Amino acid sequence: MADLSPDLSPDLSPDLSSRNPDWWRQAVIYQVYPRSFADADGDGLGDLRGITERLNHLATLGADAVWLSPFYPSELADGGYDVIDPRGVDERLGTLEDFDALVAEAHRLGLKVVVDVVPNHTSRLHPWFQEALRAAPGSPARDRYVFRPGRGAHGELPPTDWQSVFGGSAWRRVPDGEWYLHLFAPEQPDLNWENEEVRADFRTTLRFWSDRGVDGFRVDVAHGLAKDLAEPLRDVGDIGATGEDALPKVPPGSHPYWDRDEVHEIYRDWRKIFDAYSPPRMAVAEAWVPGDRRARYARPDELGQAFNFEYLEARWDAAELREVITGSLATARAAGASATWVLSNHDVVRHASRLMLPPGTDPAAWLLSGGAAPAIDTAAGLRRARAATLLMLALPGSAYLYQGEELGLPEVADLPTEVLQDPIWEQTGHVRKGRDGCRVPLPWTTSGPSYGFGPGAGWLPQPSAFAACAVEAQAGTEGSTLELYRTALRLRRKLLEGETLTWTPDTPADVLDFSRTGAWRSVTNLGSEPVPLPPGEILLSSAPLPDGKVLPSDTTVWLG
Repeated sequence: MADLSPDLSPDLSPDLSSRNPDWWRQAVIYQVYPRSFADADGDGLGDLRGITERLNHLATLGADAVWLSPFYPSELADGGYDVIDPRGVDERLGTLEDFDALVAEAHRLGLKVVVDVVPNHTSRLHPWFQEALRAAPGSPARDRYVFRPGRGAHGELPPTDWQSVFGGSAWRRVPDGEWYLHLFAPEQPDLNWENEEVRADFRTTLRFWSDRGVDGFRVDVAHGLAKDLAEPLRDVGDIGATGEDALPKVPPGSHPYWDRDEVHEIYRDWRKIFDAYSPPRMAVAEAWVPGDRRARYARPDELGQAFNFEYLEARWDAAELREVITGSLATARAAGASATWVLSNHDVVRHASRLMLPPGTDPAAWLLSGGAAPAIDTAAGLRRARAATLLMLALPGSAYLYQGEELGLPEVADLPTEVLQDPIWEQTGHVRKGRDGCRVPLPWTTSGPSYGFGPGAGWLPQPSAFAACAVEAQAGTEGSTLELYRTALRLRRKLLEGETLTWTPDTPADVLDFSRTGAWRSVTNLGSEPVPLPPGEILLSSAPLPDGKVLPSDTTVWLG
């Protein structure tokens, strides 16, 4: 596999030694979705060896760490988040030796390694669940999961009205008549975190990966582990929260299965494990909860950091973004953590497309239309995405990048329905198309059956437009999105100082203008008309500044 990245120069090499245990507070962390990053063995699936061969791309980009989505043994009922063995490697993606080689190469390049952990559920093929299916109701094997008898005269109705995030009931009946809980796909039975054996096994998993050199963990569905399992189980009824991102209409911490107060005891226990290592292992929570609740997960004695989804979901609107940024910084400060910023990930429409959707547009409906209603101007979408990126990278805290955004990739909204693999498509009765459009394999070269992703076709088809987005097409090309990212991350590392910002007073309504410690400044024009460019040395701009006197629409500039 050809290496398309130039050699690292000293000023690009990350400085993340163990002498800085707080490296994560203002890091740039690059998310790799392993199946879609690089395919070294030619089977159409990305793999660990492919990632290792492409790690120089991340180092040259200027990332501080690589975050790996699940690579564990899985039947891929939910893109790898249905884990059969949390301490193994899926044979289609490699071996533990391949993983060790990846960590060694990452560390050689100065990159930290963060891995996904999935504590809310396992795969239905996990040995524990297979044992539970063979065991009798009320057995210790079943107590590791959430099994309950059904309602109705013959137990033919689910135990509660709880709904799966992916659609339909969150309960599935087994042949002996009992039902098991799955807040996601039926292939993902929920664990019972009141069971000490479950807790002990996860402690083993955290130590297993930490001992292999992992520097941190991204905790999937961090707000879902603790559940109110007291009999009789409570219905959700009209209190809301049929999806993981819905806000429950109950007192905070008291919903039957989302964001319960008891979950924090689990993370305080984990923190003891993290802090036993030198440097301490970092962690970040995926918790779809309001900011004041999110702060709890980010406390120093718990996970230390939590994803800020308010920022990801904010519209391209100056007033809304300013409010979200101000609130997010305050929330992080109250928790003793640093803020997090993210524009795209493996679960959402890529921001080069999403930010162009008119206010009120449902991204799911747009996907169902194949990206045709409304049609999106891809050039305008890329311009806005570039401006949003420079804005995000200027903010205090950690920036989480999703693979391919540095290439300006749009959402592949028109995937044929026959190639879709996300369980959401089937579980919603073909009402929601799912997340495959942001998981299409990356283009590395301008030609070939999968544009350099691998020697053959990838597991999802790539559009022909990907050729112009490939690393080969953009590397070294002045003004390309890839070079914008490289320059921005290099500058960011040199400019970062402190974890605060100061808003500039008396700015136009459509402008976000703030200063950072060290007298550098970020200005973003989110309006439809140009505005006067403030004085200062132009360090970097997301789009050309024709006369150096005005800041065009949908443009961010950094000033020194």
